[in-house]
Amino acid sequence: MNDKLKDFLDRKVNEYNTSDFIANDPVSIPHSFSAKQDIEIMGFFAAIFAWGQRKTIINKCKELASRMDGTPYEYIKGHGDQDLKHLLGFKHRTFNDTDLLYSVDFLKRHYQEQESLESAFFPRESMSVEEGLNHFQDYFFLHPNAPQRTRKHISSPRQRSACKRLNMYLRWMVRCDDKGVDFGLWKKVLPASLICPLDVHVERTARLLGLLNREKADWAAAVELTGNLRKLDPDDPVKYDFALFGVSIEEKCMIDKL
Repeated sequence: MNDKLKDFLDRKVNEYNTSDFIANDPVSIPHSFSAKQDIEIMGFFAAIFAWGQRKTIINKCKELASRMDGTPYEYIKGHGDQDLKHLLGFKHRTFNDTDLLYSVDFLKRHYQEQESLESAFFPRESMSVEEGLNHFQDYFFLHPNAPQRTRKHISSPRQRSACKRLNMYLRWMVRCDDKGVDFGLWKKVLPASLICPLDVHVERTARLLGLLNREKADWAAAVELTGNLRKLDPDDPVKYDFALFGVSIEEKCMIDKL
């Protein structure tokens, strides 16, 4: 890889991977909680809602947390039928209260058996991210009454989806450094194994920098991009998500200077 490109991206990682990044990003939602399960639950919803304007995503997550009385894990574990009425009418783009009620039911069933959402993705050691995401989709929809409409919100590599939102969630849960953005709560998967979230901003910058050539923004494209990022940092390739996203959002002209 070009040393000039690596130096540029490393500088941009240092610039954007800071606590200042948190406030205007959906990751601010799990950061408003301290308990592990609250972070997992609200991080999951923040990631699933993460399409559209960031301000709107954040506001909808705050609305959901409020409907759960500000205590997501306690609500998930202890809610009754009467409590579920507080969720009726919730909507974010195509995610509605049918999707929400099923998600809450899934989370309750899972946390009745497990203490962390990590095992929903990685029930055993040495699973790849691809295996974990495929497993999670199967596990999430294991209930015989799972609504068909909700399936569009939980993607998987087997569908050739880039799985942008779930890969972002895994970045939050798995990556760990001294910058304070990502949480590093989960240990079954190493940061080296993560796949870069491929949203429109990351895709745009990656193509301009020659890090992505595949025409379609699918799972294979996310793997291709991550493979090139591993050449820059084999141990933590997904840290460059900060650089690629930040340059696209804040500095559209910077790439021309390379």
